Amino acid sequence: MRMRQLAPRTQDIYLRIVREFARFLGRSPDTATVEDLRRYQLYLVDHGTSAVSLNHAITGLKFFFTVTLDRPELMVRMQPVRVPRILPVVLSP
Repeated sequence: MRMRQLAPRTQDIYLRIVREFARFLGRSPDTATVEDLRRYQLYLVDHGTSAVSLNHAITGLKFFFTVTLDRPELMVRMQPVRVPRILPVVLSP
């Protein structure tokens, strides 16, 4: 992560995401399957994780599986969630 010059905060977030995924699995995350990743995404959605946090988790796991483990085939079905746009409040003059 340092070779790619990721910010220290980003590195911490990615490590936390992989740690939480390993806790969810109950085993080493490098043994995960596509079905495990799908179940984890559904678990996050069912527990009320916001769209932004869900996208952070997907990005962190994508980095782990694509760059660190060189197994990009696991992340093929994990797509980012669309974040709803909120209209700004119009202030009257």
